[in-house]
Amino acid sequence: MKQRYALGIDIGGSGIKGAIVDLRKGEFATDRLRIPTPQPATPEAVAAVVKQIADHFAAELGDGPIGITVPAVVTHGRTRSAANIDPAWVDAPAEDIFREALGRPITLVNDADAAGIAEVLWGAAKDHPGLVMVTTLGTGIGTAMIHKGTLVPNIELGHIEMFGKDAEPQAAASVKDREELSYETWATERLQPYYERLEFYTWPDLIVVGGGVSKASDKFLPLLKLKTPIVPAKLRNAAGIVGAAWLAVDALANPDALRGGEGPAEAAAKGKEKDKKSKKDKKKD
Repeated sequence: MKQRYALGIDIGGSGIKGAIVDLRKGEFATDRLRIPTPQPATPEAVAAVVKQIADHFAAELGDGPIGITVPAVVTHGRTRSAANIDPAWVDAPAEDIFREALGRPITLVNDADAAGIAEVLWGAAKDHPGLVMVTTLGTGIGTAMIHKGTLVPNIELGHIEMFGKDAEPQAAASVKDREELSYETWATERLQPYYERLEFYTWPDLIVVGGGVSKASDKFLPLLKLKTPIVPAKLRNAAGIVGAAWLAVDALANPDALRGGEGPAEAAAKGKEKDKKSKKDKKKD
């Protein structure tokens, strides 16, 4: 990777964090800056905070790339969902909003995807040759799928069915705290059935568990009985920032890798504009 440094910014429900990342080492090249997430966390309000962080690192970054994570599905530059942020993010042209606020190109990615690719490049799944599932246990459950080093974006498997309901509000780390569950109860009654289903649906070669609770992984991971090896993440809270920075640089060489090319809605809109232009040209003739 020719570009050594990039800015990674990780948007969370309570805080927005950023740092310059050294992509040869997979670690921060500067101290991290954290600013509380504005309330309400609308796209425009969040973009204003992201600009503060970008301005803070302007001297170190220069014209280097910026990667931004958001707790939402991101396709074709739009956020299609909203987790722990304002509902205004649903179907918002988020990439354009950030570009306008910062006055420069950015790469927008799902937060779990950023954390996942960082763990594969520098963390617990470094150099793994097979299918890796990275899960982040926090307020919700984020998931990332990486096959032989290639990210499959927006795999929202925190919402698979469990006992006839969405798994996330039953098994996330926030549920453990809210219901005052012991690590043993949480692991055996909530995480075990969740990871059994994840294993059945994806058949991974390795599962990596991240999120703040992974600091206490020795209290619950040994209680899980799975066919697949399951290990704690190494980069922890740095993973989102590091992954976002790497994906921003990767997007320079592969601009459509995360965007998935042109979406059907964008293609249809361009088709209509082309038809209108064609009709106008005919009238002129």
